[in-house]
Amino acid sequence: MRSDDESGFLTRTISAGDGLKLYVRDYAADAVAIRDRAPVICLPGLTRNSRDFHQLALALSQDTAAPRRVITLDARGRGLSERDADKSHYNLIIETQDVLTVCSALDVAQAIFIGTSRGGLVLHMLAASRADVLRGVILNDIGPVLEKTGLTDIRDYLNRDRKPGTWDEAAEILRENHGTAFTALGEADWQDMARAIYASHNDRPVSDYDPAIATQMQSIDLDAPIPDLWQQFQGFQTVPLMVIRGENSKLLTAETTAEMAARHPGLVVKVAAGQGHAPVLHFGDIPDAIRNFMAAL
Repeated sequence: MRSDDESGFLTRTISAGDGLKLYVRDYAADAVAIRDRAPVICLPGLTRNSRDFHQLALALSQDTAAPRRVITLDARGRGLSERDADKSHYNLIIETQDVLTVCSALDVAQAIFIGTSRGGLVLHMLAASRADVLRGVILNDIGPVLEKTGLTDIRDYLNRDRKPGTWDEAAEILRENHGTAFTALGEADWQDMARAIYASHNDRPVSDYDPAIATQMQSIDLDAPIPDLWQQFQGFQTVPLMVIRGENSKLLTAETTAEMAARHPGLVVKVAAGQGHAPVLHFGDIPDAIRNFMAAL
């Protein structure tokens, strides 16, 4: 079952370059124990937030053999970060700059970054512009090619926007929408996912992002060509790189993953069995795969 979401970390508020307040969780392990290990910074998906990484962050920061400082971020307009009055600021360029601002504010010169979906697109932007901050990168079900079938699923899910009245109903909605792709998950896992995705208001689940972010996705023209990010991907050439692909993902295909491996011969590939887009990172043997990748970094 899910751990208490309100323990194991310090909360920090950091001002972005335009003054918008960004919410950060800092899972700060013992300073002596982590001294020689790079910190980990986790970036969530399009409408997701730092709670997605809570259980993984606890596992990594409290690891008895090799603890690390773990920092998780609510991107602007998500979770407890402020909503932006200028909705055009919900874009990869500004969100990438926000990450660099957080790194500077926390005195992090280099880190191992984990990016889920949209967070992984931000990491492509960093690879192209500031690869020096990347000690290593883990891309969670995201790559340089975004498949239209996967984007359609995301758009249609946001268009449905069913509003649950209870936590059990929230879990059931998630299972109805994603159950065929996430066959490995059980009842407790769907409850966990609901608590990660939805905020609690008077102990009722509510959406935890600016509706303008969903509107952007809902209005995307999927009949037009989708630009790829192979040019930005080249920035990972000198960076240790791992990709976690959901076995049933429609956004990141096995073919794209193979091409990523061909262009980055050191790429470590982990397939999340029985999961879709995007894999739950604290599930099964994924934490061990992440630890093994990070061990030499």
